[in-house]
Amino acid sequence: MKLATIRDGGGTLAVRIEGDEAVELDATDVGAVLRRERWQSWAAAAGGARRPTDGLDYAPLVVRPDKVVCVGLNYRNHILEMGRELPDHPTLFAKYTSALIGATDDIVLPAVSEKVDWEAELAVVIGARARHVSGDDALGAIAGYSVLNDVSVRDYQNRTLQWLQGKTFEHSSPVGPWLVTRDESPGPEREITCEVDGELMQKANTGDLVFDPVALVSYISAITTLEPGDIIATGTPGGVGAARDPQRFLRSGETVVTRIAGIGELRNVCRKERIV
Repeated sequence: MKLATIRDGGGTLAVRIEGDEAVELDATDVGAVLRRERWQSWAAAAGGARRPTDGLDYAPLVVRPDKVVCVGLNYRNHILEMGRELPDHPTLFAKYTSALIGATDDIVLPAVSEKVDWEAELAVVIGARARHVSGDDALGAIAGYSVLNDVSVRDYQNRTLQWLQGKTFEHSSPVGPWLVTRDESPGPEREITCEVDGELMQKANTGDLVFDPVALVSYISAITTLEPGDIIATGTPGGVGAARDPQRFLRSGETVVTRIAGIGELRNVCRKERIV
């Protein structure tokens, strides 16, 4: 099952995607769906009005998640290209909800930086409250998967040892277009790619993750309670602009396409921020 959040009449609406049609659900976004009792059977059976998927205006998958937890240095090839050693524990940081945009929204390149980088990532979406879970319980807390690009402002990120300031610029990080529920998602190994203006920048397989989704849910749930609708961005593979020689960063007008096989595609145009 695929669930999405679309903009509709000044608000947002959750829908179930069925081929070339979207079925309206009685919920404001996917997060509201996941907070319902027995959300999966309810979402599968609900039968609201139908509309064509062509031309849908996708909002961020979860409009206001309680938490967006991001993982750095989690692909072996990316760790090696950055000249680091494989970590013993996940490297975690956070992203504020104001950074999230929809699957076809513009990526805002901040006025204060010329070093904005792409980072294709598999997003894990939480479907059940999880605290101190492991194994099957951690897997059971996962509602499904989506696509995210953790667009990063490298000069701000590298000003200090703490990465937050480079990771949460407003209107920078697309997520969506939909949630593919865990029961219908492909297996643990998925091709993940990122193109910038048609040039392939990243191509990898999520099987290269050092810490897989179950391990991340277990680890994070020991720190904080994961709530339905929370998002875990699992890290990016090699091929980022900062690791290239010469370095390559996003420019206004360029189109960033982020894909994960069996999950979906983001297509976002970069626009330079204008300060009035």
